[in-house]
Amino acid sequence: MNTPFEARKRRVEENIAGAVRRELTKEQEDALFVLADYDETAAEKTGYSNYSYWRSTINAFFHNRMAVFMLIVLALLTGFTFVQPLLPGQYDPNKINNNPVTGIQLQNQSPGLTTVYDVVPDGYRLIGQRLDDDWYAVSNVILTIKARDGFTVTEYLDTWCRIEYKGREGYVKNDFQTKLKLPDDPTAVPYDSKSNFPIQMFETPDDYTNKGDMLYAPADQIREDEDGVVYAVGETTLRTIPSNQPFLFGTNNIGQDLWARVWRGTRTSLWIGFAVAFFEALIGIVIGIIWGYVRALDRLITEVYNVLDNIPNTIILILISYIMRPGIGTLIFAMSLTRWLGMARFIRNQIVIIRDRDYNLASRCLGTASSRIMVRNLLPYLISVIMLRMALAIPGAIGSEVFITYIGLGLSVKTPSLGNLINEGRKLVTSATLRYQLIFPAIILSIVTIAFYIIGNAFADAADPKNHT
Repeated sequence: MNTPFEARKRRVEENIAGAVRRELTKEQEDALFVLADYDETAAEKTGYSNYSYWRSTINAFFHNRMAVFMLIVLALLTGFTFVQPLLPGQYDPNKINNNPVTGIQLQNQSPGLTTVYDVVPDGYRLIGQRLDDDWYAVSNVILTIKARDGFTVTEYLDTWCRIEYKGREGYVKNDFQTKLKLPDDPTAVPYDSKSNFPIQMFETPDDYTNKGDMLYAPADQIREDEDGVVYAVGETTLRTIPSNQPFLFGTNNIGQDLWARVWRGTRTSLWIGFAVAFFEALIGIVIGIIWGYVRALDRLITEVYNVLDNIPNTIILILISYIMRPGIGTLIFAMSLTRWLGMARFIRNQIVIIRDRDYNLASRCLGTASSRIMVRNLLPYLISVIMLRMALAIPGAIGSEVFITYIGLGLSVKTPSLGNLINEGRKLVTSATLRYQLIFPAIILSIVTIAFYIIGNAFADAADPKNHT
């Protein structure tokens, strides 16, 4: 119930308000109001904050130390595939390296960190010939004596015997392999002897030169004498090949440097993997979002999916590789032809679950374009699935390349890849001395596969909006 005081107060307030209204002009009244323009980007905002989806995703990812470590390893490995050919002293991956003296391929050379075999003292006598301005080919072997060919022992030195053969003097080894014919008292020289096997006559009674194999010495450390006899100048390094650059991973069965081929092959396989993953994501995301959000196309795309999914991927891969010319482009095309099906199906299923949630209904009621709803409302919830499948698609593509190479439809040997390196190495797995030709490319493939798996899972967890705070 209104009291007289309240009624009087109300009348005074009305009189004051009326007086104020009468004193304002039309322009003054218009100045009190500002027209609010429509902003499409702010239409759905109910509040403002400094939250960023991608910043939060990246922060969550970098909290996973193992994933960060594998990311660094993968980045260094990928970067080194581009840097390695630019380093000094690198061999061409397709060059067949031959012995400069015999012309025989340097096949199946064991891995090593240096080409130095031994160091001989100053004045050491060798049999040598100049290769070029930089190198001498040297050996400790004067000649090879045929089996059961006689010679005269002039001095017995226990493990060595000084002999004379056809007017030349030298040394032969007195070991089980030579089976020299010696008298009861071999120190009572001279006497005639022979061997049941071919033996080598050495210039000096020292085994510096790998049992007579040809070695190489720098030309500036060699002094040449007559009749092919050379002398070491100072302490001379004897090398297994005329180069300071070793075969770090050894050579294959035709003398190609495995170190260069592994890194070139890694770059090739990663390029195939990244390209296939890109096309899988691009095609799968576009078709998957349309398939899940546009109801009118759901039946049509489902039927197309059922037809393509019932054709084995292996058959398509083999058929395309057989019809088209073998090459990197052919492999990428063949793998990308059907790999998007799995990505599209996963995205479609996720969109069907979330397309009718309240925030999407509200966006449609506000008139937000369908394309904007797909990109801003739906896609962030799919990033985790997309990143995980892309991360697994790269080693998967490399594995498919290995399979295609295994059946003989992959890249040629002129294009090194992890596929043809592993295919060649597996043939030698039973040989302990040649097993390295499989081990090195297999290690690289394992690192790539594990790295992408860990990184993909970590980024998928980080990209899930449920894990954001």
